[in-house]
Amino acid sequence: MPVTDKNILNRFYFIAGGMFIFAGLIAFKMVSIQLVEGDKYRDLAKKNTTQNFVIAANRGNVYADDGSLLATSVPKYDIRFDAVTVSSEDFKEHLVPLSNALSKLLGKPASYYQNIFRKARANKNRYLLVAKGLGYSDYIRVKNMPLFEKGPYRGGIIVKQYTVREHPLGKIGERLIGNEKRNEPGVYEVGFEGAFNKYLKGIEGQRLKQKIAQGQWKPVYDDNEVEPQDGYDIVTTINVNIQDIAHHALLKQLEYYEADHGSVIVMEVKTGEIKAVSNLGRTSEGKYYEKRNYAVWESHEPGSTFKVMAMMAALEDKMIDTSTVVDTKEGSKLFYGRNIHDSRRGGYGKISAAKALEVSSNIGLATIIDDNYAKQPQKFIDRLKSWNLDKKIGIPITGEGNPIIPGPGHKLWSKNALPSMAYGYNLQITPLQTLAFYNAIANNGVWVKPRFIQEIRVMNDKVQRFETEEVNSGICSRKTLGEIQDILKNIVIRGTGESLYSEYFSMAGKTGTARTEYWLPGWDEDRKYISSFAGYFPAENPKYSCIVVIHKPSTKKGYYGADVTGPVFKRIAQKIFTDSPLIDTLELENSGDVMLAGDYENYYERVRSNYSNVPNVVGMAGMDAVSLLENTGLKVRLVGNGTVVQQSLKSGEPFKKGQNITLNLQ
Repeated sequence: MPVTDKNILNRFYFIAGGMFIFAGLIAFKMVSIQLVEGDKYRDLAKKNTTQNFVIAANRGNVYADDGSLLATSVPKYDIRFDAVTVSSEDFKEHLVPLSNALSKLLGKPASYYQNIFRKARANKNRYLLVAKGLGYSDYIRVKNMPLFEKGPYRGGIIVKQYTVREHPLGKIGERLIGNEKRNEPGVYEVGFEGAFNKYLKGIEGQRLKQKIAQGQWKPVYDDNEVEPQDGYDIVTTINVNIQDIAHHALLKQLEYYEADHGSVIVMEVKTGEIKAVSNLGRTSEGKYYEKRNYAVWESHEPGSTFKVMAMMAALEDKMIDTSTVVDTKEGSKLFYGRNIHDSRRGGYGKISAAKALEVSSNIGLATIIDDNYAKQPQKFIDRLKSWNLDKKIGIPITGEGNPIIPGPGHKLWSKNALPSMAYGYNLQITPLQTLAFYNAIANNGVWVKPRFIQEIRVMNDKVQRFETEEVNSGICSRKTLGEIQDILKNIVIRGTGESLYSEYFSMAGKTGTARTEYWLPGWDEDRKYISSFAGYFPAENPKYSCIVVIHKPSTKKGYYGADVTGPVFKRIAQKIFTDSPLIDTLELENSGDVMLAGDYENYYERVRSNYSNVPNVVGMAGMDAVSLLENTGLKVRLVGNGTVVQQSLKSGEPFKKGQNITLNLQ
């Protein structure tokens, strides 16, 4: 054999051997994949093409005390179209009827849908958006339309289901109810939503989806792999009617006084149930919205509403009685190098301790506390602490503010601390904590814990019931309690709250006006105040307690509690009094005052009447006229205080709902 042929043959054997070895390696790898690594690669392929996706459970509903919805999860559906998976025959047959059906439901021309479907078919679009945010009934209609009724593979329909949280009351009470964090959908931290999230959130489900073009996924089956379990429902103590009354009464006053922010709480005396919480803060545009839960969170110097606590301490410790004479001087008195002033020029002179609280004398209360506790300040502090005024209430809603009641040795303590605390300075407390104390006075000394939730339910079954929690069965002696109750009634009849007095129903409470930001430079040129009113109604056998706090009202329009917050308290009390079943418990016919009963029944009938023409309100008390006119649908603007002397719309004239009417009062 020639050398050349031998070389060629050797090369052939070498190449053939190499190919044989390569084929052997391939065979070995295939066997290895099948027998050794097969499960690994099958799992990887499956993971890359199919995947279980989490399906969020529907959150439980949040209800008001009468079953009205405050928050609910509503299912929404996005409909997309896979233009590749549909056969040519099905596409041609159903394009027109499908487009017509979508046009009828969604409002766009049928030609619009034909065009986008044809374009998607030409571009092999596997994720064309057809409709977004459909409700359940519309989703079912779309699902049963021509072509789509064939399902995800033959019909090309892709359904994305999700839930949204809706508040039927809109923005009213939104902060109390709670909502999602802006940057973290599905995360709830505030309000009822945050406090009871573990009950509301439910258990997540799973749905198997297959990866399609452009990184999109569509369900493999119509049904879920694991069905989600809905969360439990919570029934709150909130009353929709009272919440609405509180919200609009506060809003109206904030707008008129151009205040920075404010809050209102209404509490049922016997049970501690919170019936309304409104929190409104001002935007840079001058509008108001539920900015923060000021009623629960904001701890601040309360001012004169704290004088009630100081007086009760002195009475209960038997340092004074209500007839003890206090010298308020001529409106100014020096305490440890610092002058304390009363709002009345010239002062009140020598008056009783009861009168000092009725007229809200700073000097009077500072003198009472300093004269009796200066040598034993801890005794006064201990009395306040015995009422737990130095502790949080411990409500389930997050963000409750910390009260501060400083004592000897505290960084806020000084010689002036004691007289300052007597009239509500040098300490901090939240509106809810203040109200809880006043509620105890209304409840004959029984302190009940403020309660926001009645029960937790699943369908019609109760999971947990929340009962009234008694914190203290008697905050003071019967004697002290009776004296304070009488003073709080007299404050409205003849004291700082006399402008709120009404012959139709009784109220008891205390006005409050406190300086704020007085530690900042230039305070004296631009003074800012916190106005408040805390109390309860009716004064006898109280049904509800209430606190109103408004921060930084325009000093050009007014800042005293009687002017700024007192009217809000009265409006809330009056509307609840006339609009709620409370009237059924008053038993006016048995009160012995036939004239009062007759006047009230006449007023009540007028409020309940359906007017088609403007009623005559001249001669009526301003707040009574407001209630009557607003019940007819008119929007009322008040000018002045007192009794109506003139109305801008003549009585007897026809009017439209929402029309404005101005009342001049004197």
